[in-house]
Amino acid sequence: MSRPSKREEIVQAGLKCLVEKGFNAVGVQDITDAAGVPKGSFYNHFPSKEALGVEIVERYGANQTRREILNDPTVPALQRLRRHFDRISALYADSHFTRNCILGGFSAELANQSETIRESLRKLYGQWTKDIEATIADAQARGDIASKAKASDLAAFLLDAYEGALLRARVERNRKPFDRFMKFAFGQLLV
Repeated sequence: MSRPSKREEIVQAGLKCLVEKGFNAVGVQDITDAAGVPKGSFYNHFPSKEALGVEIVERYGANQTRREILNDPTVPALQRLRRHFDRISALYADSHFTRNCILGGFSAELANQSETIRESLRKLYGQWTKDIEATIADAQARGDIASKAKASDLAAFLLDAYEGALLRARVERNRKPFDRFMKFAFGQLLV
């Protein structure tokens, strides 16, 4: 009789540890301890911590909640965009700004350290930007955003600015950077 796979437990424990502490502060032993599995189980499923990191980035990118909010045709596009950023901000505020953003945290930690994780992050930034771009294009088509700037440029700028606000909110341990982002993004840029 074969033993049940512990892969999912390892991924979930890895995600929890990496969100709490960051990639470089967590070892394989920390992950297997959190998963309640022997260290050998990790290597049965992943050749390295880097391989686990790639899977976590890919799962983070597959987050359907983000896409459901941005693509909900029953809600006006500009409102969907606002809900999207409000939801993410609430996740970090609810953690008292101690939660590590996989995208921002891994980008800062690993872009020059791991080519495979950097490439996964690049794809995730690209997909997320496309999702935001489609929502902005919808709002522009409806006349809700008067800006003639290309939707792709607005989307990239918003994501870049938001990731910066997220990093600063973690440093300041308050939501003022989120509030500034929302004020300028929705009060001046997307009008």
